Amino acid sequence: MSETLFNTLQAAFEQNVRDIDTMKKDGRKAVGCYCLYSPVELIVAADAVPLPLCGTKNDPVAAAEEVLPRNLCPLIKSSYGFAALDSCPFFRFSDIIVADTTCDGKKKMFELMQEYKEVHVLQLPQNQNTDLSLAPFRREVETMKTRIEDLTGISLSTERINAAIDLLNRERDAKKAVMDLAQTKPSPIKGSEILNVLFKVGFLADKEKGIRLMNDIADHFTGRAAKGESPYTSSTPRILISGVPMGIGSDKVCRILEEAGACVVGFENCTGYKQVFTIPQTDDPIDALTRQYLSIPCSVMSPNPGRLDLLADMIERFSVDGVVDLTWQACHTYNVESFGLESFLNDTCGRPMLHLETDYSDSNTEQLRVRIEAFLEMI
Repeated sequence: MSETLFNTLQAAFEQNVRDIDTMKKDGRKAVGCYCLYSPVELIVAADAVPLPLCGTKNDPVAAAEEVLPRNLCPLIKSSYGFAALDSCPFFRFSDIIVADTTCDGKKKMFELMQEYKEVHVLQLPQNQNTDLSLAPFRREVETMKTRIEDLTGISLSTERINAAIDLLNRERDAKKAVMDLAQTKPSPIKGSEILNVLFKVGFLADKEKGIRLMNDIADHFTGRAAKGESPYTSSTPRILISGVPMGIGSDKVCRILEEAGACVVGFENCTGYKQVFTIPQTDDPIDALTRQYLSIPCSVMSPNPGRLDLLADMIERFSVDGVVDLTWQACHTYNVESFGLESFLNDTCGRPMLHLETDYSDSNTEQLRVRIEAFLEMI
């Protein structure tokens, strides 16, 4: 990324904490969210500030392990550790937490988190069969809407929700534009740069600022691609990372791949391409929100064919040579899915897969490096 763009992004990220502090002093509410299943449109429609809270750093894990099992998912431990240590400004700013029941570990962790913050639990269905699950999930979305209205004192009209849908559709379009830069062969942008942009922009309270910034970044790298400028060659192995969410601090697999000479062209996970969708504006926006969020292909759903469809589509769009399927320690749903996923990728997509299970620490970095380098040599 150009130094000017990087500095602009970093400055916006650093200014954001001060902006949120000002918004809070002006009386605006903030709502922390831990998962892609939370309909952020309801928060934005109430003129509240949505704040992503998923823990991506190893630093708070030790504090969490004083309460939580050591062999629990590092994402859960990191999230709880930030709360216990009061070391995350975004958690501190949050007036309420929206928690999603995406796994048993998270469900029980959220019970403990209520010691620190008010928690609203969004109960997810276990499948995406609309005949069975649409109505109960709609009731969950409606309950969240009421909770947000009570918090902010603002009635969420159809017009307000549709306006928020329009804003967040534009934000998702801008994210997609940044991610789609890597479809060019060779890619003008590194996967680590894409991850950096998505992570930092995701925290910005000023959505319009984030959209402008991402569009500027997309324009810059589109210009580089037109000039044939790239850190890679046409023969550089193009790798797609699938599986659990990643962020700055939990990005060691991406870093090792790039250090080993690969080009990471995409992230199928919920911090990547799973968030690429468009919600229609209708006379019943709650129905539109319910249908779209229910369709997110997370491994919590059983069955989960949408993940296979998304991967097959991304493999073609991004000219993928191989897939690295990443599972955090004790993330049983993604771990179990890896078996069928490898068969699908080999038999249907004709692409090799490397499954890696790890945590946030650097203790196994060299072991991962050996396996990744062997995988790239095979490609």
